[in-house]
Amino acid sequence: MNVKPKLPKGFRDFDSKTLEKREYIIKIISDVFKSYSFQKIETPSVESIETLSGKYGDEADRLIFKILNSGNYLSDYDLNNNADYKELTRFISKKALRYDLTVPLARYISQNINNISFPFKRYQMQNVWRADKPQKGRFREFMQCDADIIGSKNLINEYELIRIYDKVFEKLNLAGTIISINSRKLLTSVASKLNVEDKFSEFVILLDKYDKIGKIKFIEELKNFNISKEDSDFLIKIIENPDIDYIESYLSEFGISSEGFDECKYIFEKLKLTSNFCEIKFNFKLARGLDYYTGTIFEVENSKVKIGALGGGGRYDNLTSIFGNNELSGVGISFGLDRIYYCLSELSLFISSNDLNKTLFLNFGERELNYNLKVLDIFRDSGISASIYADFSKIKKQMNYANNLNYKFVVICGENEIKSKMVTLKNMITGNQITDKVEKIVKLILSEKTD
Repeated sequence: MNVKPKLPKGFRDFDSKTLEKREYIIKIISDVFKSYSFQKIETPSVESIETLSGKYGDEADRLIFKILNSGNYLSDYDLNNNADYKELTRFISKKALRYDLTVPLARYISQNINNISFPFKRYQMQNVWRADKPQKGRFREFMQCDADIIGSKNLINEYELIRIYDKVFEKLNLAGTIISINSRKLLTSVASKLNVEDKFSEFVILLDKYDKIGKIKFIEELKNFNISKEDSDFLIKIIENPDIDYIESYLSEFGISSEGFDECKYIFEKLKLTSNFCEIKFNFKLARGLDYYTGTIFEVENSKVKIGALGGGGRYDNLTSIFGNNELSGVGISFGLDRIYYCLSELSLFISSNDLNKTLFLNFGERELNYNLKVLDIFRDSGISASIYADFSKIKKQMNYANNLNYKFVVICGENEIKSKMVTLKNMITGNQITDKVEKIVKLILSEKTD
């Protein structure tokens, strides 16, 4: 039976051109991470369910990809049982694909705590999986590019991470990028005033959706929290006034103070010392839905391309406690590679790759092959991307192949070139060609890389 080739929803193949552009972004991000002295680590794609479950909130927990146990995994389970999915999961699955890179980091640190010097500055660039509904800029398998600082509560770490964001988007030349800052401590104080502490997770999720659903729908959904009209008006007034000093003054009238204010103001004061490429602002609506955030939180968007968050992160004080390490506070950020890719594509900001300088050697037959192979080695040893057309076929077919794959140069080593110990170089863009010694042709191609 023939099987129709089909990818599952939310998963993708990447061709070479796409990968070149993705690697361009990855290199810039990793270079900035390294310039701030972050160390690279990697963790496995698969973690135990116990490691991942209960760290992200109920909504996110449902999006974790579980891996079925091997063998007769239902032998001890009553199939007539009407228990919920969590109980069934215990019988059929003990492993899962990682949902993010932060929880695996906490597990990694706990297992290697005696071999790590703190503060531990790590970066990680690997794929994660979420059983989310696929849409523009959102996939079920995607790469996260994370940087975290573990073992220090000093707010200078938040400052450094925001500067990393700013530097990366400057190098990408992505104008219109906005970095928003808020504090979960502040949100907790407001939730307490509204008497919704017992529904805090649901409350911040709704707050995070304010811009998507609008003011009217937001007020309507607030009724689910039994919030009075007076308190609703109080909350709307905070949301619609972005100035941090105004909000601080306004809340103080109601006897609300928060350590979160002081932390945000400290960070903003430090950021005034530098020239920032991105717009950096306070945003009370920012909540970050994941349960493990406890302090400052960040999110990055672009005003020119409406695709959602390009990155996000924040402070988490208690994540490692589940593995027995109560004193390790952490703060981290993540870049959304796919959405950044989309923005750069929409704004035509990708820089042409030097791989356009790659060369194709034409195949004139077995007699000429030995000479071609020797010249090929010289090209490659000089740092030039070079290939030979493997099959002896019509020159027109070989030239069409070069055009289809965007080879900038074609190299001709036929009978005349062999006799004179030279090569002929044809520029496929200009149509010009030159015959000269191998060394001079190599220099010519290398000079093209700097033009």
